[in-house]
Parts: sequence; structure tokens; C-alpha cells
Amino acid sequence: MKNILLAVVGLTPQVITETLFALHQEDRRVDAIHVITTREGKEGINASLLSLWDGYYYRYLKEYGIDPGVIAFGPDHVHTVTDDNGIELDDIAGEEENEWLLKKCLEMAFRFTKEPDTAVFFSIAGGRKTMSACLMIAVQFYGRPQDRVYHCLVSPEFESNRDFYYPPRDSATIELRDKEGQPYFKETRYAKINLVPLPFVSIRNQLSDAMLREPKDPACLLLSLIREEIPLLLIDLPQRKVVYKKREADMTPSRLALYAFFAMRKRDCSKDSAT
Repeated sequence: MKNILLAVVGLTPQVITETLFALHQEDRRVDAIHVITTREGKEGINASLLSLWDGYYYRYLKEYGIDPGVIAFGPDHVHTVTDDNGIELDDIAGEEENEWLLKKCLEMAFRFTKEPDTAVFFSIAGGRKTMSACLMIAVQFYGRPQDRVYHCLVSPEFESNRDFYYPPRDSATIELRDKEGQPYFKETRYAKINLVPLPFVSIRNQLSDAMLREPKDPACLLLSLIREEIPLLLIDLPQRKVVYKKREADMTPSRLALYAFFAMRKRDCSKDSAT
């Protein structure tokens, strides 16, 4: 089983290393990392995490003795949200941007849940709240029993700190800010990272095979779940009435008999054509 971490990230790339650290602390193997973000988010990830010289992602692997070859993660695993013309978005600020974001989340969730021998760890800890919401919607459409949704909680004073990306093996002193914005110093050994699993209800099993051949928009997926019952025609001879779609019509005996005759002919014709 291949474990894939799929995360939404805004302007705080440390969410990735914090989540990876938390997963490893729970002995959960990660074989690949994929990220959904904006253009600015991509630049931050490439600069602070994936720099071969001093990227915090490689620092983490080296410090904890993890072979970089066991986790597939690089610039080509960072997926930016684009508009209809393929232009990368700088931010997710309006309704239209959120539609493009949701489309990207659905595409990525569909892609990584398509193969049965994968398990996807969806991380909703990063980015704007709408980014987390969009990824959660994608999970509800395509999530499977082996998939998981996680939120990563970091000690408030260390959260989003520019110098904190994971708890180092050897505690270090870093500069923090209090509520008034005044600087103070604290050792990283006091930092706590908690991985919180979140339950989700998936409708994947209710989707038809046609809906699972390629990513679909939410409206199309929801409409596919609406299955109207075929209305039945009831001819009540003793009561001399016809009932259809909760509507009743009284008839004279002669007309009712003629109506019943044609209704039975129609029924028999349908059976003959089916065979």
C-alpha cells in the first residue's frame, strides 16, 4: 500500500514538515507528498523547503535519519491552482478563485484515490479556511475507507513562526512573539505537534461507474445521486378511478374499462420489447 500525503498550503510551508513529522511520530509511513497551493505558496515551498542546500524538508530528513529516496517530493509535486487560461493564482480571495481551487482539489483527490493500492492522507491544516473546506469536499466525494483526513495542531507560540518547521532532535532557542508583538526566546523542546484525525462521510460508493471515470464538478456529482422513482399507474376498478403521481381521476365504467384495456396493452408491449 502506497501512502500519499496530499496537503493544501498557503503562505506557511512549515505545515508540510510539521505534518510529516507528526505522521512519522505515529509510525505512519509516507511514500509521496503532493501539495495544492498558489503561486506565492509554491515559491515559498521551493525556497524554504526544497532548496537542496538548506531546505527545511531536507534538514528534517537528514536530522531524523530518513533517506530522501524513500519519499517522492520535489517541485513537480507542487500543484498550483490556475484559472481557465492556465495562469497561476496569487491568492484565493474571491468566488471565482474558490471555484478553480475546488476544481483542483477534486482533480487531485480523484487522481490519488483512483488506484486501489494507495492510501491518501489528506492534510487540511494549511492555507485559507476555504482551501481546507474545498479539500474536505473532495474527500467526501472520493474518499475511501483506507484514506484519512488530518489536521495538525502546533503550540500557538510556535505556530507559523518563520524559524520553526519541526521539533529538532536537539532543542534550540528561537525568537518568538507575544500577543503584543514583543520578542522573547523559548526552546523548541516545549513545542507540541498533535495530529488530529477527522472523520468524514464519503458518497463515493453511491456514485456510478461513469462518475468515477474522470473528475466531475460538484453539481454533476450531486445530480447523479438523484434517482427519481418511476411513478406507478393504479387503476382501481371497484372505486372507478385512476391514480397517477398522487393525482386521482374518477371515470365512468365504460371509459375506465377502455382505459384499463389500453394500459394492459401498453404493459404487455413493454414486456415483449424487453425480451
